[in-house]
Amino acid sequence: MRPYVGCSGWSYEGWLGHFYPPRLENRRWLEYYSGVFDYVEIDSSFYKIPNRNTAIRWVQSTPANFRFSAKFPQVVTHDTRLGGGLDALEHFFEIMKPFQSKLLCLLIQLPASLTKNEGLPKLERLAPLLWKKYRYAIEVRHSSWFDRDVYKLLSKYNICLAWSQLDAIQTPPELTTDFFYLRLIGDRSIDEKDFGKIQKDRQVEMEKWAKVVNAAKKKVVFGIVAANNHYAGFGPSTANGFRKMIGLEQVQWEEMKQGRL
Repeated sequence: MRPYVGCSGWSYEGWLGHFYPPRLENRRWLEYYSGVFDYVEIDSSFYKIPNRNTAIRWVQSTPANFRFSAKFPQVVTHDTRLGGGLDALEHFFEIMKPFQSKLLCLLIQLPASLTKNEGLPKLERLAPLLWKKYRYAIEVRHSSWFDRDVYKLLSKYNICLAWSQLDAIQTPPELTTDFFYLRLIGDRSIDEKDFGKIQKDRQVEMEKWAKVVNAAKKKVVFGIVAANNHYAGFGPSTANGFRKMIGLEQVQWEEMKQGRL
């Protein structure tokens, strides 16, 4: 099993002087990040689909072994609640083409208010329209989705049920594909200006997920772990700590090497 552990996004001012060197220009942040971690979740595609030149630049500024996942545009998942936005979705699929082998999967993140009763029929209509060249994961945030009928449908269409650790809800670690996708999210109580250091102790919770991941290793081809800043305060440290828990070597960046953390 090939594990990919990294952060949800890389463009955070709060990381300057904590992860990024203090004077590093933001146009070089991804290049620097990809020299430390081998995976990142593209969070910004949820808010705005990048243009082709941006997508190509992201691909070209990262090493050959670097991997991405990317969120579906919100017009599909939130604005139309899986009921529309198909033109935007087609455009999104086109924009993702330059990533080719660097793209692990595309993430369908649903709103917390979308229940199984409303969403499952829509997902059944959407699933056959998804481009076969990409892999998919879906993150649900309402407990009604934690149901055998849902798992069966996801397996049928080879869609991974993302395991989400929020403060309000936790996804059962069901496997519906040959890969897993764990998202350490937390809540929105940590301010962006405090993203440069750990604010909450999530050790016990992370250890529980590490046991789940270690148990799944023989059942999957690869796994994805994305650490959000809102989870504990500093995504890189969360990702690094989780790497150690699942037997991976911890990564280092300049602030660590110089003993500033």
